[in-house]
Amino acid sequence: MSTNPADPLVALGALPGVPDAVDSVRKAVDRVYGHRVMRRRSNEVTSEAALRGARASAALSGADWALEEVRRRTDFGGDAEARTVGAALRLGAEAGQLLSIWRQSPMRVLARLHLVAVGEAAGAAGAAADSVGRPRRDGEAVDEPLIDAPLPDAGEVAGRLEGLSDLIVAGSSAPALVTAAVVHGELLALRPFTSYSGLVARAAERIVLIGSGLDPKAICPAEVGHAEQGRAAYVAAFEGYLSGTPEGMAAWIAHCGRAVELGVRESTAVCEALQRGAA
Repeated sequence: MSTNPADPLVALGALPGVPDAVDSVRKAVDRVYGHRVMRRRSNEVTSEAALRGARASAALSGADWALEEVRRRTDFGGDAEARTVGAALRLGAEAGQLLSIWRQSPMRVLARLHLVAVGEAAGAAGAAADSVGRPRRDGEAVDEPLIDAPLPDAGEVAGRLEGLSDLIVAGSSAPALVTAAVVHGELLALRPFTSYSGLVARAAERIVLIGSGLDPKAICPAEVGHAEQGRAAYVAAFEGYLSGTPEGMAAWIAHCGRAVELGVRESTAVCEALQRGAA
């Protein structure tokens, strides 16, 4: 429930097409939660969703590995692609541990996510130790594959992060999909860290979807859907967010909704495989 009398997310939830996207996502999520496999083997579905979500998020950041390669590998400290996959896997494992902190201190969670993403490979990744877990400063290089929109300066980053944090802490009565899409889009727009901001943005989207109660068992990996729709479609939808227009914002939210639905489809296939004994 919102404690914020001026809740801007509610207006976004009423944009043309957004209520339909919200309704479609809710129905899709309800269907997979009703699958008979979820009664006894939901932990297996959750683990598989985390793995597939991490693989997909890494793919969007330029490390497009086959699922079985991700499953097989144990060393992720080699080249840049391996470090990206390792970062995505660590974020997938960490996200569920931060739910109780997110609503009280989003900035603390974002700092933790970046720290986890960088891991112990800061030197190998070219990340200065003092840049880990804090917003970037003016003049610092930003390594963010895929997104090449103009970078806001450090002052704007700090101000907008504070605004986003205040919005989360105040709470919103807007649907979870809307909040998740805004958190994701805003972090992509800001690219607040010197590295792995895209991975962090998608992990934060996941935290919102789980913590809101829409996907409490974390079985609907939106990252899979973002990757499946393609990098070009992801960037095009994100440009709608950057535009700030009602049409652009609605298109971005709908894109995020479709990503959740495709994540649901992926986990439904996992449920079916478990039911057949094939997984």
